[in-house]
Amino acid sequence: MEAPVIEQQARRKAESVEEILDRIGAARRALGDKVLLLVHHYQRDEIFRFADYTGDSFKLAQDAAREKERPFIVFCGVHFMAESADILTSDAQAVILPDLGAGCSMADMADIDQVLDCWDELGESRERTVPICYMNSSAAIKAFCGERGGIVCTSSNAESVFRWAFERGDRILFVPDEHLGRNTAHRLGISDAEMVVWNPDLALGGADRARVDRARLVLWKGFCSVHMHFLP
Repeated sequence: MEAPVIEQQARRKAESVEEILDRIGAARRALGDKVLLLVHHYQRDEIFRFADYTGDSFKLAQDAAREKERPFIVFCGVHFMAESADILTSDAQAVILPDLGAGCSMADMADIDQVLDCWDELGESRERTVPICYMNSSAAIKAFCGERGGIVCTSSNAESVFRWAFERGDRILFVPDEHLGRNTAHRLGISDAEMVVWNPDLALGGADRARVDRARLVLWKGFCSVHMHFLP
């Protein structure tokens, strides 16, 4: 790490919250309408006060897409959210993620290389499989789904997206939220016996070939680490 970067980090750590907020406010005033600040629901109140838009990840990406005259978009969220905004905005706009290390635990559970390996291991049955990824996925995985006739879904439209997929194939590969996939399938009358969970760390996802081949739904072994703390 270069010395100036280390010095900047040390200075920020030494600053009080009020000093940091003053600097943010000064930067906003200096940039004016050139910058758009998107703030996810999960951010703290101190950051919310500067927001142009607040909301969930997809809604904020849509907000960014409408603001075509703003050259700089600061997305106060995690990596996949900023990528989504970057996809929907123009090449003339720069999407900035303040902390490049900010990630989503669930999105990080599905690496594009692992998904490609899964697709290869599905073998001939790929021809009847429609890949779907949840919004909480990397841009690379979203592209993977689109290139193979699949689609991206949100939690609110997952059921209609599953219906769409079953009109085009007889099996779904769903990445990365195992629980959203299972609950959506249950609403469509698909039983657990018709599903298989794919563990990317095991050969053939940890299942036998016969079960994989007959499954109507292949669920990625992924979950939200925060949601897992909620108990019945």
